[in-house]
This record gives sequence, C-alpha cells and structure tokens, in this order.
Amino acid sequence: MELQVGQKVVYPGQGVCLVDAVKKRDIGGDMLKVYRLRVLSDDSMIIVPTDNAESIGVRPLISQKECKCLIDMLADDFEGVSDNWKTRSRGFMDKLQSGDIFATADVLKQLTYLSYEKRLSFREQTLLEKAKFLIVSEITNADHKDEEKVMSDVVALVESACAKHVSEASQAVTAANA
Repeated sequence: MELQVGQKVVYPGQGVCLVDAVKKRDIGGDMLKVYRLRVLSDDSMIIVPTDNAESIGVRPLISQKECKCLIDMLADDFEGVSDNWKTRSRGFMDKLQSGDIFATADVLKQLTYLSYEKRLSFREQTLLEKAKFLIVSEITNADHKDEEKVMSDVVALVESACAKHVSEASQAVTAANA
C-alpha cells in the first residue's frame, strides 16, 4: 500500500489522519522511509515506517459505498453482549484497535445497549465515546458531511438497532416459553 501526501487515512484507535509527509528518517541507525501522519482530531503526529503501515492497520478511508453499508449496518440488530465483563472488555478493545470500522460499529451498538441496561463503568463509557468518535469522524471525512448531522444520525441509527435488539430478544423469549 502506497500512501500519498495529502491523502486521508485511518490509524487504528486514533481515527482519521492526513499523510503530512513521506520522508527518510534515521531510526536505530537505519535509514527508513516513513509516513508522517497528522491526527485530524488533535493535530498530533504519528511516524509510521512505510513497510509497517499495513501490518499496523493503517488504511485508506472507507469508500462512499462502504460508508452507505456502514450507515445501514448501524441500524441493524446485533449479537448479544457477554455477561463476563473481562471477556467483553477485551473483545471491545480488540475490535477498536483492529481499525475495522464495521467492528467498531458493533462495539458502539453493544455498549449503547448496555448503557440502557445499566450504568457503564468508566472504562466502558470511555470505549463507547471512542467508538462513537471513530465512526462519526470516518463518516464525516468519507462522505463530506457535517459532523453534527452525522452525530445525530449515528445516535438515531444505533438507538434503532437497540430497539430491534430488545424486540428480537423478547420474541426469542416468547418463542422459548411457548
């Protein structure tokens, strides 16, 4: 994967970045070609060796078609959430760090649903906010839309998914009792 200066990319767990420069840099006595990525949300810089970018999970923004699929997916029902907080937390962290925006959408839906069921721990609340931020920033940048509009749309879609999940779960209980 060859990135170009000025291209927007996603760095796992950080969100949308701009390829600020492609340079040679002395790292541990070796001259390596690196990407200098500027994180758009906070203007911080990340240096990534070009040879490692793909294995780290740096990827281009989703396409318009993928953006439409993501938006559709946000309103879809989702799998149940583990009762074991350790398993659940590890799974959420793994999904967010994978850089897969569709896995991030699952985290957002599951944590939003959990927040309706109980008060989230500080860690879970932080993961919920991170997932929401990653999704909104990617849709905003991929689809060139207003961030506030995207945020309200995402919240509405996820609430719809949670309502479907409650409905599906109650139908399953009713069918089991019949």
